[in-house]
Amino acid sequence: MPLRLFLTSGDLMADRRFEFARDLQLKGDLAAAANLLEQTIELAPNFTSAWFTLGEIRAQLGERDKAIGAFRKSRESDPSDQHGAHLHLMRLGDAQLSEMPKAYVQALFDQYAPRFEHVLINDLGYRAPSLIFKAVVAARVAAKKPALFKRAIDLGCGTGLAAAAFAKQVDQFIGIDLSPGMVKEARATGLYAELEVADMIEGLRSRSEASANLVVAADAFVYLPDLAPVLGEAARVLAPGGVLAFTLETHDGSGIVLGEGLRYAHSAEYVRDAMAQAGLKLLTLEQASPRIENNEPVRGLVVVAEKT
Repeated sequence: MPLRLFLTSGDLMADRRFEFARDLQLKGDLAAAANLLEQTIELAPNFTSAWFTLGEIRAQLGERDKAIGAFRKSRESDPSDQHGAHLHLMRLGDAQLSEMPKAYVQALFDQYAPRFEHVLINDLGYRAPSLIFKAVVAARVAAKKPALFKRAIDLGCGTGLAAAAFAKQVDQFIGIDLSPGMVKEARATGLYAELEVADMIEGLRSRSEASANLVVAADAFVYLPDLAPVLGEAARVLAPGGVLAFTLETHDGSGIVLGEGLRYAHSAEYVRDAMAQAGLKLLTLEQASPRIENNEPVRGLVVVAEKT
């Protein structure tokens, strides 16, 4: 995963104490780390990284109310919430399920970009692009249609792994990603005719109706709670007969949950309903693990739909 985000307090002594506290946290001395962070915050009351780390430690110690207080302070000191304190407040039941802070997603992947492919492929057994590719080809063969597409949009394109998987099937790829760091990496591949720094929904809204034959999203919708807006826009930009294909994480219950990995998991029932509401014909909805996490396969879905 990416290097941990650090936002300096502007006070050298406070920053140094924070580093010592992080060392204690990593060594498992949580009580001592929390105590040192409390002292650090006395020196720098608006030290976002210290408040966030204190929230993590309080949660690790089972001190829910104190954890909530610290995460709230982290969010208050950085309203853009680059650390993603709001996600932890959701996990702790202090905030309703809602969208991720855009600044958090952008900061996460900007840091991740230089190491993204190495970590995903070599450490996490990442295979979402290949799952999508195989599912699209199988669906087109079943429909007796060619798996060839003139114009495709890659949502949350990252470094270009999905475009690489479909390189021989697509004439022109457009990539959309919220992270400038990821777009820089994707541009270096030469796989895209066009790249845009934007979130997925904003990027789709800038596209003309019926302008794409394929829309793919490899492990990108796990950063969205409600899929209705992005599915609606994808349906709008797809030409008749066009294909939408993506992977998701899933769970046994109903609706949407925020998992321990701070990504959203959608139930199969939710996906079926959302596709129907978007006016898309569901072709494939299969269980498939997109990667490994904590030495266990992540439960997932691969989905293919068509605009009729």
